[in-house]
Amino acid sequence: MHMKTATRIFPIVFFLFLVCGLTRCSKKESPPPAHSGNNNPADPAPGTGGASSCNTKAADAETISIFPSDNPWHQDISHADTDAYNTQILSKYSGTGLHADFGSGLYDGKIIGIPFIVVCSSQQKLVIKYRGNGYDDNYGNESDPGPYPIPLSAPIEPGDGHVIAVDKDNSLLYELYNANVNGDHWEASSGAIFDLKSNKLRQDGWTSADAAGLPIFPGLVRYDEMLKGTINHALRFTLAKSHTVAAHISPARHEGNGTGTMQTALPFGARLRLKASYDISHFSPHLQVILTAMKKYGLILADIGSDMYLTGATDERWDNDELQKLGTVKASSFEVIKFN
Repeated sequence: MHMKTATRIFPIVFFLFLVCGLTRCSKKESPPPAHSGNNNPADPAPGTGGASSCNTKAADAETISIFPSDNPWHQDISHADTDAYNTQILSKYSGTGLHADFGSGLYDGKIIGIPFIVVCSSQQKLVIKYRGNGYDDNYGNESDPGPYPIPLSAPIEPGDGHVIAVDKDNSLLYELYNANVNGDHWEASSGAIFDLKSNKLRQDGWTSADAAGLPIFPGLVRYDEMLKGTINHALRFTLAKSHTVAAHISPARHEGNGTGTMQTALPFGARLRLKASYDISHFSPHLQVILTAMKKYGLILADIGSDMYLTGATDERWDNDELQKLGTVKASSFEVIKFN
């Protein structure tokens, strides 16, 4: 998923409920990061407080502001100019439908999507040891040292090994990549801390727990947020290596190893917008909330993976059959927002 230089390839082999055979690029053909101790990815329930030192739940994340209102994640792009190379860029995968890379339950014994926990100010902070392993390299020199208030029983995303904790009291976001528990501490390839009250970006050229140097949590489709009836931010998505450029634009801070050009592919940080003319009236109310956000805030390219994979938070309340209907929305129904 991640990679520090142009030689980095973004690993994940991830399957979603009934869909098989779609894999993400991997640096090596190696298994996902191992879970040690009691880190069963399905225990505790993803999105809950888990082993937090206070009584928290996923919905608590919706009680705080996820970045200021003028943050790029909240930018209204509904009237932004379309890129001159829109047609060329989308032509290679125009018939590819959106794929909800999240859901409920387990597939092959693994949770579907990216889990997170909510913690409070009393949560014990633990040391992070940055290291490389058979899955990816050590990017500790581009990481925030910590310590991080992430309990050892926090759920780990299968595949890329993401671990996410939202401190609701201090409005801080903690994210790890390629993480596992080793005794009394966490080990990871990289980590990042974001002040959710600030628009400050990471140092340019630095990665994060995401390949593009972006925070992951603010771009997730979250069930509790969807229930409110409005999603007020861009959504995280991925494209194949050949459909990305080895470059980045703000708010992304880091580039991958894409093989495309600016006339045929997208850099990290670029956006797609669902066309205003696209009729969403026949979709369920839940999906209309998600699709409306795509018209106003768009999709932001944050990683290399499968084409048009939309990232969301694991939650047992998702209806997987309902989410599959997003697959009828093809890439040709989107527009590339001008980035040159």
